[in-house]
Amino acid sequence: MIKKKSYSRIVGTGSVLPGTPVSNDDLALTLKQNGIETNDSWIKERSGITQRYFASDADTTSSLGLKAAKKALEDAGTSPNEIDLVIVATTTPDYIFPSVACKIQGELGIERGAAFDVQAVCSGFVYALTIADLFIKSGQNSCALVIGAETLSDILDWSDRSTCVLFGDGAGAVVLKSSSSPGILTSSLHADGKLCNILQAPARISRGKIVGKP
Repeated sequence: MIKKKSYSRIVGTGSVLPGTPVSNDDLALTLKQNGIETNDSWIKERSGITQRYFASDADTTSSLGLKAAKKALEDAGTSPNEIDLVIVATTTPDYIFPSVACKIQGELGIERGAAFDVQAVCSGFVYALTIADLFIKSGQNSCALVIGAETLSDILDWSDRSTCVLFGDGAGAVVLKSSSSPGILTSSLHADGKLCNILQAPARISRGKIVGKP
């Protein structure tokens, strides 16, 4: 008997952005008050970015991720008890542990399957989606919740105009289900560790305190 090949398909999406948009002009004015000179044309010429969103003190990576997850579940017409895998891509978790994925899993009342975070910065969501796709294709899971969530404004160096203008906060999520017809066709991940020095956040936790610079 030939076993029928299994695929994974995105059946629902959701996203959330905190607060109101901050334009390049708005950001330039704020930075100028801190002695940093920049402007709308400088930012657009180098990045194409025109606005971004920043989390409030009440927002966390997990709270943004939870809102995006609820929207994705609603869009998919899927209840939390159908989910058997939660993966969150984030570089800015609420805590070192527990993971953001476990916090969201608990908030949604999901009681089965694995829940864990993936840290691959800008490519994190692609990594998380690829992992979930492989779990489903292997037959180990049938319905995954994949979330990308960041509060990068918490770790930006606001004295470095070359980086602080590039990032914002927000979250997006998808529901991925097992299917007999193709959805995600293939994936190819690649990293080059020799380039680690291009962009860094060298801060770390040691004996309960932050060591280094975010």
